[in-house]
Amino acid sequence: MTNQLGASMSTFLPALQKSGHLDAIGMTIFNVGSRKVSQTDDYGSAGWEIFAPNLAIYGFDADLDACEIANQEMARRNINWTEQHIPLVLSNSVGEKTLYVTNDPMCSSLYPPNEVFLARLSQMVEYSSLSFTVDVETTTLDTFCQEANITSVDFLQVDVQGAELQVLEGATTLLETSVLAVQVEVEYAPLYLNQPLFADVDRFLRAQGFTLFDLTASHRVRARSAVMNTEHPGQILWGNGFYFRDLLQDASPDRLPPPDRLFKLACIADVMNFSDYALELLEYLTLNYGNDARYNFADPILDVLSQFPELVQQGLESLPIVASLRSRLSQG
Repeated sequence: MTNQLGASMSTFLPALQKSGHLDAIGMTIFNVGSRKVSQTDDYGSAGWEIFAPNLAIYGFDADLDACEIANQEMARRNINWTEQHIPLVLSNSVGEKTLYVTNDPMCSSLYPPNEVFLARLSQMVEYSSLSFTVDVETTTLDTFCQEANITSVDFLQVDVQGAELQVLEGATTLLETSVLAVQVEVEYAPLYLNQPLFADVDRFLRAQGFTLFDLTASHRVRARSAVMNTEHPGQILWGNGFYFRDLLQDASPDRLPPPDRLFKLACIADVMNFSDYALELLEYLTLNYGNDARYNFADPILDVLSQFPELVQQGLESLPIVASLRSRLSQG
Protein backbone atom coordinates (compact mmCIF):
# COMPACT_ATOMS: atom_id res chain seq x y z
CA MET A 1 0.00 0.00 0.00
CA THR A 2 1.27 3.45 -0.89
CA ASN A 3 -0.37 6.33 0.91
CA GLN A 4 -1.49 9.15 -1.36
CA LEU A 5 -0.29 12.60 -0.34
CA GLY A 6 -1.50 16.01 -1.44
CA ALA A 7 0.79 18.52 -3.12
CA SER A 8 0.06 21.52 -0.93
CA MET A 9 2.85 21.28 1.63
CA SER A 10 5.93 19.40 2.73
CA THR A 11 5.44 16.05 4.41
CA PHE A 12 8.42 15.70 6.76
CA LEU A 13 9.84 19.20 7.14
CA PRO A 14 7.38 20.43 9.82
CA ALA A 15 8.28 17.45 12.02
CA LEU A 16 11.98 17.96 11.35
CA GLN A 17 11.62 21.61 12.29
CA LYS A 18 9.82 20.68 15.51
CA SER A 19 12.57 18.21 16.43
CA GLY A 20 15.25 20.86 15.85
CA HIS A 21 16.86 19.11 12.89
CA LEU A 22 16.46 22.18 10.67
CA ASP A 23 18.10 24.62 13.08
CA ALA A 24 21.55 24.45 11.52
CA ILE A 25 20.61 23.97 7.87
CA GLY A 26 21.00 26.82 5.39
CA MET A 27 19.39 26.91 1.95
CA THR A 28 20.34 28.99 -1.10
CA ILE A 29 18.05 29.24 -4.13
CA PHE A 30 18.76 30.71 -7.56
CA ASN A 31 15.60 31.58 -9.50
CA VAL A 32 16.43 32.55 -13.09
CA GLY A 33 13.44 34.21 -14.70
CA SER A 34 12.09 35.39 -11.37
CA ARG A 35 9.19 37.56 -12.58
CA LYS A 36 6.41 36.78 -10.12
CA VAL A 37 3.35 35.89 -12.19
CA SER A 38 1.58 33.65 -9.67
CA GLN A 39 1.83 32.55 -6.04
CA THR A 40 3.94 29.55 -7.04
CA ASP A 41 6.64 31.95 -8.27
CA ASP A 42 7.07 33.27 -4.72
CA TYR A 43 9.49 30.76 -3.20
CA GLY A 44 9.36 32.47 0.17
CA SER A 45 5.65 31.64 0.41
CA ALA A 46 5.74 28.21 -1.19
CA GLY A 47 7.25 26.10 1.58
CA TRP A 48 10.86 27.26 1.44
CA GLU A 49 10.22 29.79 4.20
CA ILE A 50 10.57 26.94 6.69
CA PHE A 51 14.36 27.38 6.34
CA ALA A 52 14.22 31.04 7.41
CA PRO A 53 16.17 32.86 8.68
CA ASN A 54 18.84 30.66 7.05
CA LEU A 55 17.26 31.03 3.61
CA ALA A 56 18.77 33.07 0.77
CA ILE A 57 16.88 33.60 -2.50
CA TYR A 58 18.48 35.25 -5.53
CA GLY A 59 16.13 36.12 -8.36
CA PHE A 60 17.34 37.07 -11.83
CA ASP A 61 15.28 38.66 -14.57
CA ALA A 62 15.97 40.70 -17.70
CA ASP A 63 13.18 43.12 -16.73
CA LEU A 64 14.53 45.87 -14.46
CA ASP A 65 11.01 46.98 -13.49
CA ALA A 66 10.00 43.45 -12.47
CA CYS A 67 13.08 43.19 -10.24
CA GLU A 68 12.39 46.55 -8.61
CA ILE A 69 8.76 45.60 -7.95
CA ALA A 70 9.83 42.30 -6.39
CA ASN A 71 12.46 43.97 -4.19
CA GLN A 72 9.96 46.59 -3.03
CA GLU A 73 7.46 43.86 -2.20
CA MET A 74 10.05 42.00 -0.13
CA ALA A 75 10.85 45.18 1.81
CA ARG A 76 7.14 45.84 2.39
CA ARG A 77 6.57 42.34 3.75
CA ASN A 78 9.48 42.63 6.20
CA ILE A 79 10.56 39.07 5.45
CA ASN A 80 12.79 37.11 7.82
CA TRP A 81 14.99 35.62 5.09
CA THR A 82 17.37 37.14 2.55
CA GLU A 83 15.88 37.75 -0.91
CA GLN A 84 17.02 40.00 -3.71
CA HIS A 85 16.07 40.26 -7.39
CA ILE A 86 18.84 41.24 -9.76
CA PRO A 87 18.32 42.65 -13.29
CA LEU A 88 20.66 40.43 -15.31
CA VAL A 89 20.33 38.62 -18.63
CA LEU A 90 21.92 35.23 -18.02
CA SER A 91 23.29 33.12 -20.83
CA ASN A 92 26.26 30.87 -21.65
CA SER A 93 28.68 33.73 -22.30
CA VAL A 94 29.66 37.19 -21.19
CA GLY A 95 28.96 39.63 -24.00
CA GLU A 96 26.10 41.06 -26.00
CA LYS A 97 23.02 39.34 -27.42
CA THR A 98 19.63 40.29 -28.82
CA LEU A 99 16.60 40.09 -26.56
CA TYR A 100 13.35 39.48 -28.43
CA VAL A 101 10.61 41.29 -26.47
CA THR A 102 7.11 39.95 -27.07
CA ASN A 103 3.63 41.41 -26.66
CA ASP A 104 3.49 39.85 -23.21
CA PRO A 105 6.89 40.51 -21.61
CA MET A 106 6.86 37.15 -19.82
CA CYS A 107 7.28 35.45 -23.22
CA SER A 108 10.42 37.43 -24.15
CA SER A 109 13.48 35.38 -25.05
CA LEU A 110 16.99 35.29 -26.42
CA TYR A 111 15.40 33.43 -29.34
CA PRO A 112 12.89 34.97 -31.79
CA PRO A 113 9.33 33.65 -31.49
CA ASN A 114 8.32 31.07 -34.07
CA GLU A 115 5.28 33.08 -35.16
CA VAL A 116 4.31 30.86 -38.11
CA PHE A 117 4.04 27.85 -35.78
CA LEU A 118 2.46 29.82 -32.92
CA ALA A 119 -0.30 31.13 -35.22
CA ARG A 120 -1.48 27.54 -35.74
CA LEU A 121 -2.15 27.13 -32.00
CA SER A 122 -4.96 28.48 -29.85
CA GLN A 123 -4.19 31.47 -27.58
CA MET A 124 -0.49 31.64 -28.38
CA VAL A 125 0.38 34.21 -31.02
CA GLU A 126 -1.36 37.10 -29.24
CA TYR A 127 0.99 36.72 -26.28
CA SER A 128 4.17 35.60 -28.02
CA SER A 129 4.34 37.79 -31.12
CA LEU A 130 7.43 39.95 -31.43
CA SER A 131 7.03 43.54 -30.24
CA PHE A 132 10.62 44.79 -30.58
CA THR A 133 14.25 43.77 -30.13
CA VAL A 134 16.96 45.22 -27.95
CA ASP A 135 20.66 44.49 -27.57
CA VAL A 136 21.50 43.44 -24.01
CA GLU A 137 24.61 42.62 -22.02
CA THR A 138 24.72 39.01 -20.88
CA THR A 139 26.65 37.19 -18.22
CA THR A 140 26.74 33.68 -16.75
CA LEU A 141 25.77 32.26 -13.40
CA ASP A 142 29.33 31.06 -12.84
CA THR A 143 30.63 34.59 -13.48
CA PHE A 144 28.02 36.11 -11.18
CA CYS A 145 28.90 33.69 -8.37
CA GLN A 146 32.59 34.39 -8.76
CA GLU A 147 32.06 38.15 -8.63
CA ALA A 148 29.56 37.94 -5.75
CA ASN A 149 31.71 35.43 -3.83
CA ILE A 150 28.89 32.85 -3.72
CA THR A 151 30.40 29.39 -3.39
CA SER A 152 27.34 27.19 -2.97
CA VAL A 153 23.80 27.05 -4.40
CA ASP A 154 21.44 24.26 -3.41
CA PHE A 155 18.47 24.60 -5.76
CA LEU A 156 18.37 26.12 -9.24
CA GLN A 157 15.15 27.04 -11.05
CA VAL A 158 15.33 28.24 -14.67
CA ASP A 159 12.45 29.61 -16.77
CA VAL A 160 13.69 31.86 -19.57
CA GLN A 161 11.52 30.99 -22.54
CA GLY A 162 13.63 28.65 -24.61
CA ALA A 163 17.07 29.82 -23.46
CA GLU A 164 17.26 27.50 -20.45
CA LEU A 165 20.08 25.44 -21.94
CA GLN A 166 22.16 28.59 -22.38
CA VAL A 167 21.73 29.41 -18.68
CA LEU A 168 22.67 25.88 -17.66
CA GLU A 169 25.73 25.91 -19.92
CA GLY A 170 26.82 29.08 -18.15
CA ALA A 171 26.52 27.35 -14.76
CA THR A 172 28.64 24.23 -15.25
CA THR A 173 30.90 24.96 -12.26
CA LEU A 174 27.89 25.60 -10.06
CA LEU A 175 26.17 22.42 -11.23
CA GLU A 176 29.29 20.31 -10.70
CA THR A 177 30.14 21.60 -7.23
CA SER A 178 26.98 22.36 -5.29
CA VAL A 179 23.53 22.23 -6.95
CA LEU A 180 21.43 19.33 -5.67
CA ALA A 181 18.21 19.86 -7.64
CA VAL A 182 17.08 21.69 -10.77
CA GLN A 183 13.63 22.72 -11.90
CA VAL A 184 13.78 23.81 -15.52
CA GLU A 185 11.15 24.81 -18.04
CA VAL A 186 11.45 22.75 -21.20
CA GLU A 187 9.81 23.02 -24.58
CA TYR A 188 8.67 19.93 -26.45
CA ALA A 189 7.94 21.92 -29.63
CA PRO A 190 9.78 24.88 -31.24
CA LEU A 191 7.97 27.88 -29.77
CA TYR A 192 11.07 29.92 -30.62
CA LEU A 193 13.22 29.68 -33.72
CA ASN A 194 16.29 27.44 -33.37
CA GLN A 195 15.74 26.93 -29.66
CA PRO A 196 16.95 23.81 -27.80
CA LEU A 197 14.17 21.38 -26.94
CA PHE A 198 13.58 19.05 -24.01
CA ALA A 199 15.88 16.36 -25.37
CA ASP A 200 18.79 18.83 -25.50
CA VAL A 201 18.24 20.05 -21.93
CA ASP A 202 17.74 16.50 -20.67
CA ARG A 203 20.94 15.28 -22.34
CA PHE A 204 22.93 18.15 -20.81
CA LEU A 205 21.64 17.68 -17.25
CA ARG A 206 22.14 13.92 -17.35
CA ALA A 207 25.74 14.52 -18.42
CA GLN A 208 26.09 16.74 -15.34
CA GLY A 209 25.01 13.88 -13.08
CA PHE A 210 21.33 14.72 -12.59
CA THR A 211 18.43 12.28 -12.79
CA LEU A 212 15.01 13.15 -14.20
CA PHE A 213 12.30 12.58 -11.58
CA ASP A 214 9.22 14.10 -13.20
CA LEU A 215 7.81 16.17 -16.06
CA THR A 216 4.77 18.39 -16.38
CA ALA A 217 3.08 19.19 -19.66
CA SER A 218 0.96 21.96 -21.14
CA HIS A 219 -1.02 21.47 -24.35
CA ARG A 220 -2.68 23.65 -26.94
CA VAL A 221 -5.23 22.74 -29.58
CA ARG A 222 -5.08 23.94 -33.17
CA ALA A 223 -6.37 27.47 -33.54
CA ARG A 224 -8.82 26.56 -36.32
CA SER A 225 -10.07 23.34 -34.79
CA ALA A 226 -13.65 23.17 -33.57
CA VAL A 227 -13.11 19.98 -31.57
CA MET A 228 -10.73 18.66 -28.90
CA ASN A 229 -10.30 15.10 -27.69
CA THR A 230 -10.06 14.86 -23.90
CA GLU A 231 -7.65 11.94 -24.16
CA HIS A 232 -5.18 14.01 -26.20
CA PRO A 233 -6.00 17.70 -25.51
CA GLY A 234 -3.87 19.16 -28.25
CA GLN A 235 -0.12 19.15 -28.86
CA ILE A 236 2.28 19.01 -25.94
CA LEU A 237 4.26 22.27 -26.00
CA TRP A 238 6.07 22.99 -22.75
CA GLY A 239 6.37 21.96 -19.12
CA ASN A 240 8.78 21.67 -16.22
CA GLY A 241 11.48 19.07 -15.72
CA PHE A 242 12.41 18.14 -12.14
CA TYR A 243 15.95 16.85 -11.72
CA PHE A 244 17.74 15.63 -8.60
CA ARG A 245 21.12 14.24 -7.84
CA ASP A 246 20.63 10.57 -7.02
CA LEU A 247 23.30 10.49 -4.34
CA LEU A 248 22.44 6.92 -3.31
CA GLN A 249 22.95 5.52 -6.79
CA ASP A 250 26.49 4.54 -5.87
CA ALA A 251 26.05 3.47 -2.27
CA SER A 252 29.66 2.53 -1.56
CA PRO A 253 30.60 4.44 1.64
CA ASP A 254 33.86 5.79 0.21
CA ARG A 255 32.01 7.51 -2.63
CA LEU A 256 28.98 8.93 -0.85
CA PRO A 257 28.87 12.64 -0.03
CA PRO A 258 28.88 13.71 3.64
CA PRO A 259 25.62 13.21 5.56
CA ASP A 260 24.85 16.92 5.76
CA ARG A 261 24.65 17.02 1.97
CA LEU A 262 22.36 13.99 1.90
CA PHE A 263 20.13 15.64 4.51
CA LYS A 264 19.94 18.86 2.52
CA LEU A 265 18.93 16.84 -0.55
CA ALA A 266 16.18 15.17 1.49
CA CYS A 267 14.90 18.57 2.59
CA ILE A 268 14.81 19.86 -0.99
CA ALA A 269 13.00 16.73 -2.17
CA ASP A 270 10.39 17.16 0.53
CA VAL A 271 9.73 20.86 -0.07
CA MET A 272 9.32 20.03 -3.77
CA ASN A 273 6.76 17.31 -2.89
CA PHE A 274 8.92 14.30 -3.74
CA SER A 275 8.13 12.78 -0.36
CA ASP A 276 9.08 9.24 -1.32
CA TYR A 277 12.62 10.29 -2.21
CA ALA A 278 12.86 12.41 0.93
CA LEU A 279 11.86 9.43 3.05
CA GLU A 280 14.34 7.12 1.32
CA LEU A 281 17.14 9.56 2.13
CA LEU A 282 16.01 10.13 5.71
CA GLU A 283 15.83 6.39 6.34
CA TYR A 284 19.30 5.87 4.84
CA LEU A 285 20.78 8.61 7.00
CA THR A 286 19.13 7.23 10.15
CA LEU A 287 20.38 3.69 9.53
CA ASN A 288 23.91 4.67 8.54
CA TYR A 289 24.59 7.84 10.55
CA GLY A 290 21.95 7.66 13.29
CA ASN A 291 24.50 7.34 16.08
CA ASP A 292 24.86 11.08 15.56
CA ALA A 293 21.67 12.76 16.81
CA ARG A 294 21.83 15.24 13.91
CA TYR A 295 21.07 12.39 11.51
CA ASN A 296 18.69 10.26 13.55
CA PHE A 297 15.27 10.97 12.07
CA ALA A 298 13.44 7.92 13.42
CA ASP A 299 11.14 9.84 15.77
CA PRO A 300 10.07 12.51 13.23
CA ILE A 301 9.49 9.83 10.58
CA LEU A 302 7.26 7.80 12.89
CA ASP A 303 5.42 10.95 14.00
CA VAL A 304 4.60 11.77 10.38
CA LEU A 305 3.55 8.24 9.42
CA SER A 306 1.28 8.03 12.45
CA GLN A 307 -0.70 11.02 11.11
CA PHE A 308 -2.12 8.95 8.23
CA PRO A 309 -5.20 6.99 9.36
CA GLU A 310 -4.79 4.44 6.57
CA LEU A 311 -1.30 3.55 7.76
CA VAL A 312 -2.37 3.38 11.40
CA GLN A 313 -5.28 1.12 10.46
CA GLN A 314 -2.92 -1.06 8.45
CA GLY A 315 -0.60 -1.21 11.44
CA LEU A 316 2.55 0.88 11.53
CA GLU A 317 4.52 -2.10 12.81
CA SER A 318 3.78 -3.89 9.54
CA LEU A 319 5.65 -1.25 7.54
CA PRO A 320 9.19 -2.32 6.65
CA ILE A 321 10.50 1.20 7.25
CA VAL A 322 9.15 1.24 10.82
CA ALA A 323 10.74 -2.12 11.54
CA SER A 324 14.09 -0.92 10.18
CA LEU A 325 14.04 2.23 12.32
CA ARG A 326 12.74 0.65 15.55
CA SER A 327 16.16 0.47 17.22
CA ARG A 328 16.70 4.20 16.52
CA LEU A 329 13.50 5.41 18.18
CA SER A 330 13.92 7.32 21.42
CA GLN A 331 11.47 4.89 23.09
CA GLY A 332 13.36 1.94 21.67
